[in-house]
Amino acid sequence: MNERDTSTPLYGIAVAAELADLAGPTLRLYEKHGLLHPLRSDGGTRRYSEDDLTRLRRVTALREAGVNLAGIGKVLDLQDQNVGLQVENDALRDENAELRRALEDGSV
Repeated sequence: MNERDTSTPLYGIAVAAELADLAGPTLRLYEKHGLLHPLRSDGGTRRYSEDDLTRLRRVTALREAGVNLAGIGKVLDLQDQNVGLQVENDALRDENAELRRALEDGSV
């Protein structure tokens, strides 16, 4: 069975709001504040992906912890940067390991 790409926009705003247990206007508010960036169909309809729903859950958890919308934006940006840095670090570790193996094998 093929795994679905989690970035594929599948859900309209009503379905996304229901899945995230939020109101549609709340999703629009989060988008207005730059916390969410749903794709738009050719007709301009918002389409939400599984990645968007995951981000909504992060926003909801931060709101429940008492963080305001501006603070949530900063936290999400830092979390996203951290993920990018982790990916980059993993790639560098892999490259380092390959170079060490090549040195040990005498092929460098």
